[in-house]
Amino acid sequence: MRPAPLTAANLHDPILPLVRPVPVTLVATQTLAEALPVVRASITTSDIHYFYVVDDERRLVGIVPARHLLAGLPDQRISEVMITDVVAIPSWATVLIASEYFATRKLLAFPVIRDNGELVGVVDISLFTREVIDLARRTYDDIFQLLGVHATAMRTPWTSFRDRFPWLLSNIAGGLICAAIAAQFEVLLDNIVVLALFIPIVLALAESVSMQSATLTLQTLSDDSLKPRRIVSALWKEARTAALLGAACGGVVTMVVIAWRRDVSGATVIGGAIAASIVTACLFGVLWPTVIRALKADPRIAAGPLVLASTDVATLLFYLGLGAALFG
Repeated sequence: MRPAPLTAANLHDPILPLVRPVPVTLVATQTLAEALPVVRASITTSDIHYFYVVDDERRLVGIVPARHLLAGLPDQRISEVMITDVVAIPSWATVLIASEYFATRKLLAFPVIRDNGELVGVVDISLFTREVIDLARRTYDDIFQLLGVHATAMRTPWTSFRDRFPWLLSNIAGGLICAAIAAQFEVLLDNIVVLALFIPIVLALAESVSMQSATLTLQTLSDDSLKPRRIVSALWKEARTAALLGAACGGVVTMVVIAWRRDVSGATVIGGAIAASIVTACLFGVLWPTVIRALKADPRIAAGPLVLASTDVATLLFYLGLGAALFG
């Protein structure tokens, strides 16, 4: 009995319990003449699109479309007709992650494998409703559009440029502002070399966290999420997560600076700035997509550049301001 089709309520369920066993697997050294009787004896349903090839440890090594199996010569080996570039769903995937495979590739079924490559089973497209596939496609697009990359299929280079370039101006402006901020602390950076060395990692951590927050916000953004109560709730939840992330990342980098440079003061500035900037970055990741949606603009193409630019400026201010306060 097949499970009921999945809906949006199942998006975060694990896919593994829904995987069905593979009725027959093939071996690369078999000939088609040897494989066909095995296939015929094992198939109990016509709903099979691909045959999977495994090694002695049941690790997936290839895939044979049914038409290749039927059209090949009897003395050909499976290794000659199989496709080795196999796209497989990891066994830890959720329903949302699994549905993104169907939303972005024109295949009817995917194998599911463990981390060591062992074939667990298969899922096919009939398991997912149109609602789930459409939501997965929008989520997939959001991830790419988050950095200012709008959907440009069947569009000219000029129209793609017009979509993307205006929002990248915010990154240019943010970079210039950061350069101006750094210029004001030029003497500090010349004298306290350790601060200059760790600017890239401080900015990279803040940017990464801000994009994580923005991605999660875009996935749940709706008209209902624009209510003040929902906004405050989202900010409070993200702030608590950010505090843990900031403390952990700041602590790790602080220990590295002390061990490497033997500079406790410099390590204090770097760790403190990382902690403060990560909290701010998470809040930017929630606020910018929400504000842009409230202004009736498309948060998918605008949020990424704005989140990154504002995060960079705030992080550099925290970092150099704290350094100036401590070192004078």
